Amino acid sequence: MSPFSDSLAHPLIVVLGPTASGKTRLAVELAQTLSGEILSADSRQVYRGLDLGAGKDLAEYGAIPYHLIDICNLGDEYNAFRFQRDFWQAYDQVVARGAMPILCGGTGFYLEAVLSGYQFVEVPPNPELRARLASLSLDEMTAELLALKPELHNTTDLLVRARVERALEIAHGEQQAEASRVDYPKPQALVFGIDWPREQLRARIRARLRQRLDEGLIEEVAGLRRQGVSDALLDGLGLEYRFVGQYVRGELNRNDMFQQLASAICQFAKRQDTWFRRMARHGIAIHWLNPAQPLLPQAMAVLER
Repeated sequence: MSPFSDSLAHPLIVVLGPTASGKTRLAVELAQTLSGEILSADSRQVYRGLDLGAGKDLAEYGAIPYHLIDICNLGDEYNAFRFQRDFWQAYDQVVARGAMPILCGGTGFYLEAVLSGYQFVEVPPNPELRARLASLSLDEMTAELLALKPELHNTTDLLVRARVERALEIAHGEQQAEASRVDYPKPQALVFGIDWPREQLRARIRARLRQRLDEGLIEEVAGLRRQGVSDALLDGLGLEYRFVGQYVRGELNRNDMFQQLASAICQFAKRQDTWFRRMARHGIAIHWLNPAQPLLPQAMAVLER
């Protein structure tokens, strides 16, 4: 069952929302109803080995096929350029099978890159620039990046030196690039957002964090360290790996780790929501669903209209 006309070019259903909002469950229900397959839009779920901390929840998918999860190794660079390329390759495969593509995730820049048809330039490593940056402090590098890209919205990565370095490399490379840009289509998308009241979402975040700690998040982080993943890389893999890593190293006790991590995730969820609201202001129509009522009937009512 397709909710779109056969004549519509590049149809796509999108489910977005902040962390712990229930995106995956709704996407799976839509896929079950519409004979769909799910494409993940999550900047950490692409990495093998990041499971509980990245919130993959693979058991929720059941028999529903999913894509763009566990597609690269830790230490590999993954960015919006690669995501857009990988998304459209997976999209074409899903459509060729006659299935409905459903994009689900919370990484705002990845979602916006697809929905707005951004055109990126591939920028290779620049050893000369990296040599110069090695003598700069993180604050100096951040100031240089913001001078080049004052519109930068995702400031989370400004806490990690390696990511600021790569962002500067890309910013300088984009100014000098001779390579032709890849022209990707702009999908005809129907976008659903899950709109939790802030206090309820905070409670869900804390409950989910407790669950993931009980399920083995600490053991996952300790295992990554035993496999040789550096503490610097762990710190750059997201909040869960940064704070749990500090606990594993003895820098935080368990209660402080939980409280600080829960607070940081809540702040991150607020930034996600701000990004989605900005997307809506910039012309991406989002149908906000009320989680106080079952989500699937609300989404199907929009589809039927």
